[in-house]
Amino acid sequence: MQTTIAMEDIQVTLPELIDRMTPGDEVILTRNHQPVAKLVSETPPPCRPRVPGLGKGMITILSDDDDHLKDFAE
Repeated sequence: MQTTIAMEDIQVTLPELIDRMTPGDEVILTRNHQPVAKLVSETPPPCRPRVPGLGKGMITILSDDDDHLKDFAE
């Protein structure tokens, strides 16, 4: 979607305008009815698949405690 907004109006509406933009939207900023800039929203980067083993070494088990398992014995 392409929108044209005057520079005088953009100062007030910029935060709301950015919140409403979806990937690929364009906003043309004008001064005296002449285009001066273009604001283009970016597409989010593609998600990479998770790879096993990336968290290796991040967790350390300090001790093996089997005493708490006695509470579950029947």
